[in-house]
Amino acid sequence: MTNRIAYTKPSITDREVAYATDAAANGWGERCYDYLKKFETAFAAHLGTGHAIATSSCTGALHMGLAALGIGQGDEIILADTNWIASVAPVRHLGATPVFVDIDPVSWCLDPDKVEAAITDRTKAILAVHLYGNLCDVGRLQQIAAERDLYLIEDAAEAIGSQYQGRRAGSIGTFGTFSFHGTKTLTTGEGGMFVTSDTGLFEKVLTLSNHGRSRSQTKQFWPDELGFKYKMSNIQAAIGLAQVERIDDLIARKREIFSKYRERLETYQGLQLNPEPPGTVNGAWMPTVVFDRDLGVTRDMLLAEFKKTSIDARVFFYPLSSLPMFTPAKQNAVAWDVPERAVNLPSYHDMSDADIDRVADVVRSFLR
Repeated sequence: MTNRIAYTKPSITDREVAYATDAAANGWGERCYDYLKKFETAFAAHLGTGHAIATSSCTGALHMGLAALGIGQGDEIILADTNWIASVAPVRHLGATPVFVDIDPVSWCLDPDKVEAAITDRTKAILAVHLYGNLCDVGRLQQIAAERDLYLIEDAAEAIGSQYQGRRAGSIGTFGTFSFHGTKTLTTGEGGMFVTSDTGLFEKVLTLSNHGRSRSQTKQFWPDELGFKYKMSNIQAAIGLAQVERIDDLIARKREIFSKYRERLETYQGLQLNPEPPGTVNGAWMPTVVFDRDLGVTRDMLLAEFKKTSIDARVFFYPLSSLPMFTPAKQNAVAWDVPERAVNLPSYHDMSDADIDRVADVVRSFLR
């Protein structure tokens, strides 16, 4: 019987098991945050940021970061219409207004021209989501943010391993956030990270992350303000520490898998793969194929064929403005069009060359 190819699953070794076991057996009392602190320090060092705060999710990290910047009622946040709901939910939870703009047809990330056109006197921030490991045009967005006195925030949930001009994704904006969901290159099961090199912002988020209790407060159980509870557990952090100690290998394997797909598919006409412009490194979290419109290949056709061959594929994100809680923004033509003819390909760490060939064969069957 043909084995089923999962679209993603984590790489867990004896190191992760050993650290998690130690945390479960001994990580209590005075040691209850040992792995948490080690994980935060190691991740900040990998990223090249001054500070990192481990959280229960990337969404929580984004929520606290936006709150610490004072984002709220009456403010507008510009982001791409092509995203997962996790990127926009904190904006709405804080009472701010998301402004969805179209994506660049090559990177599938924020189109800087559309960003500029959408800025009003209520705009407070640009939320740059690096999709599938692809990078936003960070340099252009930095320039726009500086000229218009806006915050540039990086949602790098899917961009571990991606780099722009030698700097790691998530380390460039006012703050960055990461996801360590079980599907990600680095995992803690569930979990995330807030990162920044702004010490003042770090202290604000650190206080918010602990129910509003400042670390300078000497009274026990005395919150200084109303905060959140988005802390990662020590056991999760133990797994995270083991993963970050292996991060170079985990990233390299993701890029190797994508390279193998590219070797098998790039010679075919009518197909677009994840880009890697000069001066960038694509962390290749999720290899993606987009078929040219004139081929007539649809998402449903692709999913049906993958299912028939026992391969799990993943849909390209629907436009956020197509969801029932938002108003349709069909002027974002690229964001509404691309998902209809695209699919994410399997890319888990232990895929064999034979597995990659099987996946590539399905894609090629639509191109012959």
